[in-house]
Amino acid sequence: PHIKLSVIRGATTSKANTKEDITTAVHELIEELILRNNLESNNILSIIFTVTKDLNACFPASVARKYHSLDQVAFLDCQQMFMPDDIKFCIRLMAQVNFPSNRKLNHPYLRGASNLRPDRC
Repeated sequence: PHIKLSVIRGATTSKANTKEDITTAVHELIEELILRNNLESNNILSIIFTVTKDLNACFPASVARKYHSLDQVAFLDCQQMFMPDDIKFCIRLMAQVNFPSNRKLNHPYLRGASNLRPDRC
């Protein structure tokens, strides 16, 4: 099949603003991104993470970089634009991947972030 550059979105929530809870949430989100899309680590080119302003215990990118052999992926952390009614402790991602053109992308929206895109959970 023909391979093309594709973008996968996803999000999850952390239970709290702790390194342990953020690590658990990022690992789960990365795992679902890989499993749902049958990705190999070398097909993930870059991942941009955003977090709501209530998360600052650690960088999601530093967590992801050490997970699932993703040390060659380009990562970036950003703070999500503040909205008063946004989901608390939310971690969003946008991953650029090499993906077969004949397969459908699966965008993982987990935990409390499933409310962001109920059509994609």
